[in-house]
Amino acid sequence: MDFSTEPIGLAACLVMGGAVTIFIVWLLRSLATDDLEQDDEWRYDVSRINGLRRSDPVFRLFQPLIQTAARFNRNVFGGELPELGRQIQAAGMSRYWLAEEYLGKLELISILLLPVYALSFVATIGGMGVLTAFIASGMTFWVMKRQIKRRAERRLILIKRRMPYLLDLLTLLMEAGSSFIHALQQAVHEFARQPVAEEFGRVLADMNMGKARSEAFDSIRRRLDDDEINSIIAAILQSEELGTPITSIFRTQAEVLRVKRSQRAEKIAGEAGVNMLLPGVLVMASTVLLILGPFVLNYVVLGMGL
Repeated sequence: MDFSTEPIGLAACLVMGGAVTIFIVWLLRSLATDDLEQDDEWRYDVSRINGLRRSDPVFRLFQPLIQTAARFNRNVFGGELPELGRQIQAAGMSRYWLAEEYLGKLELISILLLPVYALSFVATIGGMGVLTAFIASGMTFWVMKRQIKRRAERRLILIKRRMPYLLDLLTLLMEAGSSFIHALQQAVHEFARQPVAEEFGRVLADMNMGKARSEAFDSIRRRLDDDEINSIIAAILQSEELGTPITSIFRTQAEVLRVKRSQRAEKIAGEAGVNMLLPGVLVMASTVLLILGPFVLNYVVLGMGL
């Protein structure tokens, strides 16, 4: 037995045990949902971070890294952050997210996937797998960032589909004697767990926190940024300023939305024939080749005297 290697092995075991212990303590502290103390930071920002720590385990686990990446993103993606923040809100994600922090989360996920890509590609294609892994990591970030916009667009479609029914319900409730706030609360309850209820629920929450009705509805207009939604919100605000009956506004806007929905369906149906033209031509060409191909080959063979 070589006793000279025992101190080295013992030291290695101690270092490894210490590293494992530190990692476990860090992991347990990161996963804890204890609120941060309100020391030298703004009260709202601390409350926002506490809410984000409770709602998102990735942020809770890697908060220092994500906030460091957020400072980097403010300089690199400064021009894109306002629109990205709007898309994050329109997609129905947590309102605690800042655009630069959410980008930091996506960047962190892409970096964590880099070793997995490297091992997979190196084992498959050799040394070029390292470069391919970096490209795949960058593409992962781009796809996740692109997915925010697609998610916002899909959610907006769902909102516009249910909006006429919510306006009809508001009209019936207000004609039955309910106030606007009570009717809106009932409508949000009836359409619970649907995007349209989530958006108008945020309007109610803003008004309960002291915002004026015009400010609360203007927030949903900026958040969704859609022409049809904007026209409805503008009509609501105009009726409040001019004193016109809001029930007639709701009934009119519901009919307008239904007409526009029918027009969109007709447009999609009209575009379907044009979109199917090229596949139809390719199918016809392949069918002609399958039918006439053997005859052409026989004629060529006979013509060559084979």
